Amino acid sequence: MPKITQKITPFLWFDNQAEEAVNFYTSIFKSSKGRNATRYDEEGSEVSGRPKGSVMTVPFQLEGQDFVALNGGPMFKFTEAVSFVVNCETQKEVDHFWEKLSAGGEEVQCGWLKDKFGLSWQVVPTVLSEMLQDKDAQKAKRVMSAMLKMKKLDIAELKRAYEA
Repeated sequence: MPKITQKITPFLWFDNQAEEAVNFYTSIFKSSKGRNATRYDEEGSEVSGRPKGSVMTVPFQLEGQDFVALNGGPMFKFTEAVSFVVNCETQKEVDHFWEKLSAGGEEVQCGWLKDKFGLSWQVVPTVLSEMLQDKDAQKAKRVMSAMLKMKKLDIAELKRAYEA
């Protein structure tokens, strides 16, 4: 087991799709890796109701960020109260992550989507925060107005609103 070096690690609760989710996420992000799963032993199986030997947790890493996926059962679901932001430098990156993460899920609004497991993501161009924090309040307002009309964020359209 690798030494834990990250102070805080997001722990994602799935019913029984932890391995599938890890394979999905690691296929989308270039710099990623899954690690060896831990399995329910006899005692854990009795407590959880999960079959002995079935996957309990799967540690994984996306872009240097550690996560753990847990097969914990159907009692908890993801909500929009927690989301992960994917910061993108280019429209090509926005398009890639939007297409891959939303596959089988739901496109929401303002760069938000839910993946096929119900986990919320924000696919955001890095230039957006610069434009929204501009000292010229009118520029920022135009960008906000343009963003509110979008699902997947369009950098060119945001820039047109900014420069109008």
